[in-house]
Amino acid sequence: MKKFLNSVDTVLTESLDGFVAAHSDILVLGDEHKFVRRRELKPGKVALISGGGSGHEPLHGGLVGHGMLDAACPGQVFTSPTPDQMLAAAQAVDTGAGCLFIVKNYEGDVMNFDMAAEMSEGVLQVVTNDDVAVENSSYTTGRRGVAGTLVVEKIVGAAAEQGMALPELKALGDRVNAATRSMGVALTSCTVPAAGRPTFEIGDDEMEFGVGIHGEPGRRRDALKNADAIAEEVCAAIAGDLGDRAKGPALLFVNGFGGTPSMELYLMYNSARKIFERNGVTVTRSLVGSYVTSLDMAGCSITLTMLEDEMTALWDAPVHTAALRWGM
Repeated sequence: MKKFLNSVDTVLTESLDGFVAAHSDILVLGDEHKFVRRRELKPGKVALISGGGSGHEPLHGGLVGHGMLDAACPGQVFTSPTPDQMLAAAQAVDTGAGCLFIVKNYEGDVMNFDMAAEMSEGVLQVVTNDDVAVENSSYTTGRRGVAGTLVVEKIVGAAAEQGMALPELKALGDRVNAATRSMGVALTSCTVPAAGRPTFEIGDDEMEFGVGIHGEPGRRRDALKNADAIAEEVCAAIAGDLGDRAKGPALLFVNGFGGTPSMELYLMYNSARKIFERNGVTVTRSLVGSYVTSLDMAGCSITLTMLEDEMTALWDAPVHTAALRWGM
């Protein structure tokens, strides 16, 4: 294993120290590294809080700031944060309008955010489950929450910034999640620092179709195909799951898993866009880059969100975070 490390025991805290120092104009680190929060809170605004295991950066800490999250709770690598982290974050950023937890559908995350919500007042939750690859996995009951979580956080974050109330924000988040589908393909494994070896073995001529963001198995192991063939199968799975909804304006998001260069991500975007538009989707908004990663895994996911006018306007609304910035 070759990684920039001092110790596997301190990799998270040292990374968080560097991350907040690099973005100290917009971020503050919570006590005991429990959370990252916005430096400037907006009184009377519903606070958005998310989090999950580390290793998926810039999700979620990189999405804290104006127009998105108010706080994010980082767990150890691929491990859920604890309920006391969510409680501490909620207490730090709740300015009186309540909190909305945005939670990826992984058993540890759901359980711990549920516990924190039960110990709090004025908290509602949106659970994301956009991955169409498998119905259940080693980490979940039901579909996994993956790159579509970013889309939910951006659209709901913009609405919160504009003053939308807590119940309406939850309804909006559920609606965006329901309009969003994703699937990923891995070309290599990832290596968790504490393990020191790849999570799974995969041949040079193989790919994992439908892989999860922790390296958990997907639909099948398959022979490596060209980019157009991979995109055809992923897009067909997404469109097939959306059914009749897969027509009209949409956001196309091609996300890298951490080890794939931008050149290849844009190539996959080009393939996916042609496929979707050939089948009645009009791509009106786009995002390409490594935002929901799996440490050093090579591969990508494709996410499609069917847009309503309100969602489009909220996607376009100003945002200023470490990872996403426009309109400011």
